[in-house]
Amino acid sequence: MLNLDIKTIKNYETWLFDPYFDDATRKEVQGIKGNEEEIEDRFYKDLEFGTGGLRGVIGAGTNRMNIYTVRRATQGLANYIKAQGEKALEKGVVIAYDSRHMSKEFTLEAALVLAGNDIKAYVFESLRPTPELSFAVRHLGAIAGIVVTASHNPPQYNGYKVYWEDGAQIATQLAKEITEEIQLVNDFYKINTMEQQEAERSGLLKSIGEEIDNLYIEAVKTQSLRKDAIAQIGEDFKVVFTPLHGTANIPVRRVLKEIGFKKVLVVPQQELPDPNFSTVAYPNPEEKAAFKLAIDLAKEEDAQLIIGTDPDCDRVGAVVKNKAGEYVVLTGNQTGALLVEYMLSTLKERNALPQNATIVKTIVTSEMGASIAKHYGVDVFNTLTGFKYIGEKIKEYEASGEKTFLFGYEESYGYLAGTYARDKDAVVASMLICEMAAYYHTKGMTLYDGLLALYEKYGYYLEDLKSITLEGKAGMEKIQNTLNTFRENPPQAIGGYKVLALEDYKKQNKLPKADVLKFHLEGDAWLALRPSGTEPKLKFYCGVKANSLEASREKINKMLCAVQEYL
Repeated sequence: MLNLDIKTIKNYETWLFDPYFDDATRKEVQGIKGNEEEIEDRFYKDLEFGTGGLRGVIGAGTNRMNIYTVRRATQGLANYIKAQGEKALEKGVVIAYDSRHMSKEFTLEAALVLAGNDIKAYVFESLRPTPELSFAVRHLGAIAGIVVTASHNPPQYNGYKVYWEDGAQIATQLAKEITEEIQLVNDFYKINTMEQQEAERSGLLKSIGEEIDNLYIEAVKTQSLRKDAIAQIGEDFKVVFTPLHGTANIPVRRVLKEIGFKKVLVVPQQELPDPNFSTVAYPNPEEKAAFKLAIDLAKEEDAQLIIGTDPDCDRVGAVVKNKAGEYVVLTGNQTGALLVEYMLSTLKERNALPQNATIVKTIVTSEMGASIAKHYGVDVFNTLTGFKYIGEKIKEYEASGEKTFLFGYEESYGYLAGTYARDKDAVVASMLICEMAAYYHTKGMTLYDGLLALYEKYGYYLEDLKSITLEGKAGMEKIQNTLNTFRENPPQAIGGYKVLALEDYKKQNKLPKADVLKFHLEGDAWLALRPSGTEPKLKFYCGVKANSLEASREKINKMLCAVQEYL
């Protein structure tokens, strides 16, 4: 181990020899002896507690998701809660989990550490969607929430997201303070934990389920806008739904049934929870390949609409028929624009649009939704990437009364209508997408027709995203070097379009500082670069606007070719 630094070697040897770690863990660590690259990747650092929490590959090591890193993070969170005083301590923490490997085990470990610190843990009796956790934190008056999930990552990943008492993921400053507490937990032997039976007997471990489910579903249904349209379509309108082996199967089907949809067909091979996500390469509704089985079923049944959710049910994708009768996967930007138009036009028609209404989106989300909002006299606020920033704005508007939050969304298939939750919610989004499709159906249109109508009215907006995956320590360094190169030597033109301005979010004061660059180009085009907050990726986002679909495609292709040259 001559090429490894002292810290990495010390971490490795601790996990190899210390009896605190169970036999299976030490055996796994023993199995990588001599493999310096693997040792470095697992032990060169602690798994980072970022702005959303932990996320990583499951396995033994300080830079992995395992019961020990979960215990450490939970002890740090418990220490932070205790520092807030007795009232915070009494409120408790809600915990939910998804269908991934080790999710249930990590949930129990977190709950027992909380109990060991005299903090009550409300644990869902079985897997639940992430947005229901957000709702439950607010309903139960808890100080915090935890969701054990890695969202749409591949099956070898799991994660641990932390929410605060407003139901939103922890904000930047709060994440920093909790991270500092976690970093102080350097001795596993000093982590407080409790036996499960004792925690249950003392009331510090409490199971929750059906009562919260019912309240959550009722809150979702309050966002329905046109039940009359659903009633009109009768037995003819077919929706194919896939939960992609995750948590959405029960809540999405329930809410669609209760608002009147009678023909919701679930993809049978993907209905039940499966931690291996065995029918897809990647359980992400952003990927067209994830919809293959759903499209096959839709063709058999001649369904009008397909929807699919990610494993923790906070993202949803929609697939619609085009003019040729082919099934087309809408982008998150397209679905978001359709929803903005649907919601605002309906509210305006009913004279129910608040004067101070606001839409919130992220800086890498299409400007089409902003154009639609402007048409209806509705303000738009841009946040950094990550729905927690949208949650922050909801809290801010609620406190000041300055704005009324109507809808928040991001290009990565996350949407929220209303304020009953403070995170993106694929249950409410699935309901609204289906309802919107039913409404267009009553007018003799598909959602694809509706999209074309938006292009004609507001302009042909088009966006795309390219990512490069760079794993390990060397990958992290390369991502940072690439960003620094663009920052220090910015291009004068991209794809043949002159750079008009560069926004460096490390240097601005309007939003929290972030390692993000956004180039504004001539002709309403833009390019943004940012490292992923959840995966070892560098992401390039681009957007254009033109007077026709062909022109916008030509424009975006030039941008993508330029990005490919940089890659």
